[in-house]
Parts: sequence; structure tokens; C-alpha cells
Amino acid sequence: MWKEKACFRFEIDNFSGKEAAVMSNVFVSGGYEWYISLLPKGEDGLYVDYSSLYLYATNSKPVGSGWKRIASFYFVLLNQSHKALYRSAVEEHIQFQADSLSWGFAETLPLRKFQKQGLLENDKLIAEVYIHMVDSFDGELRHVSEKKETVDINGFQLLASQATLARKIFAEHPDLAYDFTPRNQVVRTEYMNVLLSLVETLDNPSLNHSETELSNVRIELSELAEAGFKLDWLYSKLDEVSLKREKAGADSQVQGLDEPCKDDHVMKLLTLLNNLKAKLEKSDYADGSRFKEMEGRISDLEMVVSDLKLKLEEASSFSDDDDTTSSYDDDFVEILY
Repeated sequence: MWKEKACFRFEIDNFSGKEAAVMSNVFVSGGYEWYISLLPKGEDGLYVDYSSLYLYATNSKPVGSGWKRIASFYFVLLNQSHKALYRSAVEEHIQFQADSLSWGFAETLPLRKFQKQGLLENDKLIAEVYIHMVDSFDGELRHVSEKKETVDINGFQLLASQATLARKIFAEHPDLAYDFTPRNQVVRTEYMNVLLSLVETLDNPSLNHSETELSNVRIELSELAEAGFKLDWLYSKLDEVSLKREKAGADSQVQGLDEPCKDDHVMKLLTLLNNLKAKLEKSDYADGSRFKEMEGRISDLEMVVSDLKLKLEEASSFSDDDDTTSSYDDDFVEILY
């Protein structure tokens, strides 16, 4: 029933300085949108000695009068070392509906426990939520005109503005949803909305993605894959974006790195590149053009890694020890050849 990985992870920096409610970004679990709200000092006038934590159901579109989601969930609070500080009880079969969109816990960790020396490392608190969808009801739409603005794309009811991207994806990956079985049209649409959002995110080179954002993208991809979508191509795109992020970070910091850190940066990039090549070797691409596309992408990434390696070697030439890059030369040659 419960997944091993959290549906969403919410990281809060400078926790001790927070006074007002802190809300996470909207995320998707079970095909539906949610967000987390944490009150560091508790609710006003109530439970002031505890932090409060709530799960909110939300929806980007108008909902009907009978709209309802039934879900079970629980929270885990951790420090930066991922040591569990608090685990809530499991709330079973909770009904989220228009007049009661949130449910949670007014009393989580006592504030005095947060103040205990060494408990909250670097003043960072991590909240994880685990959600199991039980049932959902769409209800009657408030605006009938909403139906007229949707189009059917391979069995998914999508907004007209999403049609071009959706058609392009299905044209390039016709087996995308072969194993996706939900029949509820609302659920199908929500899953596809998540997929389209992830594609737009990873295709936008102007976005400066944080490590946490990319981690949450990977979590959402995992949920889509478990639902039946074939997403090797999108996992590869995520690996590419992660690799370029590592490379950009290394470029900006290379002059200030000591030698062990330089090795670490290169090895992270090599690991990502290895993963991408392994996926290509295991994939059964019936379409030769898609195989060539993947090979071309890997070739581009190899050039990125090679470029970074040269930059690191140039930086090392100014140090007293000119042999610091030798520890990864063999690995690099093995990957390229």
C-alpha cells in the first residue's frame, strides 16, 4: 500500500527564524494536486508550544459541488542528516472536499525539542509526506463551458492550449501510455497535466533548477512510471539537465576548489553519464531514429564532461601538484571508448 519513497519532500531553511506559515510548492500525488503548510510556532492562540503541519488538497481548475478526494496519509519530519525527528499517525480515509480542503496535525514536535542543541542541523527542517489515494469524485462542473475548451488527445481530455505539445509527445513516443490503465477521465487528465508540466520544465534551458527541484522532478517521474507511463526518454532528459547543472556549478567554482573537490565534481558527472549510457544499452528502441537521437545526446554530454575535465586540468596546472587528475583518467577513457 505505502511506497518506500515519500510523495513529496519539503525543505525549510532558517527554520528557527520563521514566524508565519510556510507553504510548499504544489505537487502531484495519485494524479491530484496537493501542498503542505507548516506553522513553525503553532496556530495563533492554540498549541503555541508545538509546530503544526497540514496537507492541503488543491486544484488548478474549477471543481464541482460533489468534488471529493479520499486519501490516507502521514508525515515524517527529519533533520539535514535525514534522522527522523517525528512521525505522525496515519490518517485513514480522510475526505478532502470543497468546504474542508486541509487535514493534519496541530501538535507535531514540541518547540523545546527543536531548540535542543544539535538536533536541527544547520537550522534546516525537512517535511516528507506519504499519500495513498483511496477514491475520488469529480462532481458536477460549475462552468459547463469548461468542457468545450478541452480536446481529446489519445484518450486524454486536455485543454486546447496543451494539444500541440501533447500531440508532439505522442508522435515521438507512441507507446507512452500503453500500460496506463486508469479509466477515470479526471485522473487521466491530472496525470497528463503532470507529464506535460515536467516536459516543459526539463525543456526550458533558462530555468536554474535547484537540486531539490530536480529531486522532486525525479519523484514525480517515478510516480508516473509506476502508473504505467513509459518514460525512459524523459529520465534521460532529466539526467542530461542534472549533468549540465553539475557542469555549470563546477565551471563557476573551479578556481576555488581544492583538489579532492575537483575529483568529486568530475566523478559525479561521470556517474550521471554512465547511468545515461546504461539506459540506452538496456532500452529496446524499435525506432532507429530514436536510437540515433539518444546516441547523439550522449555524445553531446561526453563533450560536456570532456570540456569540464580540461578546465579542471588547466586549474590544476597552477597548483603545486600536477598529478591530481590522474585518479579519474582511466575512468574517463573507459566511458568515452
